Amino acid sequence: MHRPPLRLPAPEWFTADESTLNVALVYPMQGPAGIFGPTCEACARLAVEEVNRAGGVLGKELRLLEVDGGAEPRRVADEVEALVATGAVQGVTGWHISSVRQAVAPRIAHRVPYVYTALYEGGERTDGVFLTSETPAWQLWPAIRLLADERGVRRWFVVGNDYVWPRRTARAARRYARASQGRVCGEAYLPLGTDDFSSLLRRVERADADGVLMLLVGSDAVRFNRAFAAAGLDQRCLRLSTLMDESMLLASGPEATVDLYSTAGYFASLADHNTLDFHGRYAGRFGVEAPVPGSLGESCYEGVLLLAALIERARTLDVSAIGAAAENVAYEGPRGLLSLDGRHVRQRIYLAQADGLDFTVLAQLRAPHELA
Repeated sequence: MHRPPLRLPAPEWFTADESTLNVALVYPMQGPAGIFGPTCEACARLAVEEVNRAGGVLGKELRLLEVDGGAEPRRVADEVEALVATGAVQGVTGWHISSVRQAVAPRIAHRVPYVYTALYEGGERTDGVFLTSETPAWQLWPAIRLLADERGVRRWFVVGNDYVWPRRTARAARRYARASQGRVCGEAYLPLGTDDFSSLLRRVERADADGVLMLLVGSDAVRFNRAFAAAGLDQRCLRLSTLMDESMLLASGPEATVDLYSTAGYFASLADHNTLDFHGRYAGRFGVEAPVPGSLGESCYEGVLLLAALIERARTLDVSAIGAAAENVAYEGPRGLLSLDGRHVRQRIYLAQADGLDFTVLAQLRAPHELA
């Protein structure tokens, strides 16, 4: 059983203090995404400890305050805004779904820097928001193109949760499929927390799809994987997910992940020196039984690093000054040296295939401008 890290300090511990810089860490503690909450917390904690050992931020100690990003979006936004308004926190970061980001950003991003670490549908333009993770143009389009070329996938069925990220990503997927001489032959959107996929699986079978694009969150994806395999559909069509980390793979089990592909900017199985160093530090801090530091948890590590780098570069907490200096910001983490382009981190994206309880990285995907 995974051993979660120690809990972070309670909210009443946080008061205005010239010697500290307090950051709200917004990550899911409940709901479908709660499955990877422990690794989000652990990775963010590791980053904070490393930043503080290197001297902190503007000479101040960095400290985290947890916020449950798995709650109803308006409730999350209310809590984060209250922390910002009272001066309890001077920055916000973390992994949470897009509907939470859309509720939080307009209420706080012009007041404190907000580093959003989840893959998302693209198009975020709110001043003060900085984004570390993948978007469909960089993540999904090259993967669909590659699977069309190498596996002959032409007919896609989209299965997603019913909120902004899956729906807008599916809109992009229709374009990408057409550009690869294919099409989306069916779509279904399910409430978060769905556990009965029987009627949906019958639709997938009738559609005679070559591939299923999974846009499901956390434990919803785990249950879908199991139901998909139990129905024998894994022998008929492959699955591609843009949100499938190692914790979800382990929970699904090897018998439920045959012919399952994932695309992301980070996989724990990448064997370069940056990844190996990160894993060594993580295991040294939390032990070998800690939650697997997969792509979603790793994103929270990077969120802390980017937030610290943004503030250090601007030498102030002023959001306008941070935005003005952002184009010159770079940071080095488990994915190597990365920099910002238009407040988005530009990065390498990989395609991997499930292989038992781990992912085998197959290829680095070509960037959108490289696709003819």
